[in-house]
Amino acid sequence: MILIDTDVLIEIFDKHSIQGEIAFKKLMSAGETVAITSLTLHEMSYGLLKFGKKSVPGLEKLEIIPFTKEDAVLSANLEVEYEKNGLSRIDSMIAAIAINRKAKLYTYNQRHFKPIKRLQQI
Repeated sequence: MILIDTDVLIEIFDKHSIQGEIAFKKLMSAGETVAITSLTLHEMSYGLLKFGKKSVPGLEKLEIIPFTKEDAVLSANLEVEYEKNGLSRIDSMIAAIAINRKAKLYTYNQRHFKPIKRLQQI
C-alpha cells in the first residue's frame, strides 16, 4: 500500500503541475493500492474550505485509512523522538499510520520524515 501525503496530493490535483503529473504516473505504475489517511483528508478539506472551495473531484474516491489508538500511541513516541528534526504532530500521526500498516509514504517532505528509519518512503 502507498499512502499519499498532502503535499503530493495537492500537486496531483493541480491540473497545471508537471510534478503532480509525474507523481500520478508513478502511482499508477506502482501496482499497489493507493490511499490517503484520514488526517490527509482533514488537511485537504481544511485547505479547500479556507480558500472557499467545496471539494476536489476525485478526492472522495480515494481509500481513507483511519487513525487508531495504536497509531496515537506510536505517533506520540515518534513526535517526542523526532520533533527536534522538525516532525510536526500531524506528520507524526501520518507516519504512525504508515508504519503500523507497513505502507509506503509518498511525500515531498523528505526533511521531516527521513530520520524515521522504520518509515518506508517513496
